[in-house]
Amino acid sequence: MSKKSTGDWNHIARNKKAFRDFHVLDKFEAGLALRGTEVKSLRARNVAFADSFAHFRGGELYLLNLDIPPYSHGNLNNHEPKRPRKMLMHRSELKRLSKMVKERGLTVIPLRMYFNSRGFVKVELGLAKGKAHHDKREDIRKKDIERDLRRRGL
Repeated sequence: MSKKSTGDWNHIARNKKAFRDFHVLDKFEAGLALRGTEVKSLRARNVAFADSFAHFRGGELYLLNLDIPPYSHGNLNNHEPKRPRKMLMHRSELKRLSKMVKERGLTVIPLRMYFNSRGFVKVELGLAKGKAHHDKREDIRKKDIERDLRRRGL
């Protein structure tokens, strides 16, 4: 069961390549354990999702390869840009998610980041299966046809 956001969110970034490279089967919401300068950098909309994914270590979920550049006005206490970041989810959700990843060979990828109504950084995670090359070409073909129909006014 996926959790839906209430719409009271402040958009930070979206993973545009996620839907191109993966079939997203289910969506989950998770918090993110961050340091102070990381939050300041996110408020400036500095984040890159390139090749980021979530991985289980010791029963906990970590977000790897998420690039949050150092805060421009930071000092010596700035953070590492690509450090592993712990995902904050309920234990039952983590167990269910890890079971699906192990049994079905799926991947957990970040889809978007946002601030919720209380000002906390949230990440929408997608349980995904990689697309084959011919699937990607088929999707591009469908989008081209839809675009042509819209141009013609049909």
